[in-house]
Amino acid sequence: MLRLTGHPVRWQLLHELARSDRQVRELVELTGHRQSLTSYHLGQLRDGGLVTMRRSSADRRDTYYSLDLAACRGRLADAGAALHPGLQLVPAALQPPAGQGRRPARRRPVRVLFLCTGNSSRSQMAEALLERLGGARVEAASAGSHPKPVHPNAVRAMRACGIDIGGRHPKHLDVFAGQRFDHVISLCDRVREVCPRFPGTPAVAHWSLPDPAAEPGYPPFVRAADELRTRITFLLHAIDNPTGNTR
Repeated sequence: MLRLTGHPVRWQLLHELARSDRQVRELVELTGHRQSLTSYHLGQLRDGGLVTMRRSSADRRDTYYSLDLAACRGRLADAGAALHPGLQLVPAALQPPAGQGRRPARRRPVRVLFLCTGNSSRSQMAEALLERLGGARVEAASAGSHPKPVHPNAVRAMRACGIDIGGRHPKHLDVFAGQRFDHVISLCDRVREVCPRFPGTPAVAHWSLPDPAAEPGYPPFVRAADELRTRITFLLHAIDNPTGNTR
């Protein structure tokens, strides 16, 4: 872990992927390194189990790289313990931070908008999970570029989490045009290409999640819900502990 993260190029790549899923050409532009060097170090991070990749659903010629935050969390904790018992790291629990008793109450909730194509599965599930996990300190919303009815398997997956989204309706992203958000997160590779600009300086990120409705059966929706819950938990830690590194 120390070898992987200690290299300056790999640290740059991890830093950028902690903010958003990225394509290689984006990482090349952001880090200033040539593509061959960037790809080599991404391969090292993949071999080390810290980074994953998947083909873009918008263009199969493109690939998105993602940082596995949960894996990084565990590996960092293990690295300290391997060096000396007294250096064992105790990371924040992988559950939503309480957000109480540590700092003055916010003036207003942090506004987060989730976007996907149909606003029928991923973004609806993300909105519901953030509402449940974030409580009063966040205000969640979701929309799509081509809205369609909420998928029954998304309703079923959320019901398994104790959340009922059966009465929710899809919304077009134009509904939120001109509104200010603190975070705008696209969950679909296609909608990322048409995502409008929003007023102010929201933290814009992309989470490249496969469309669960594109695969047969119910299990893909369970996997989507699990990944969203993990990512949203880390998002809440970033919201509660802003460092300026989330944009």
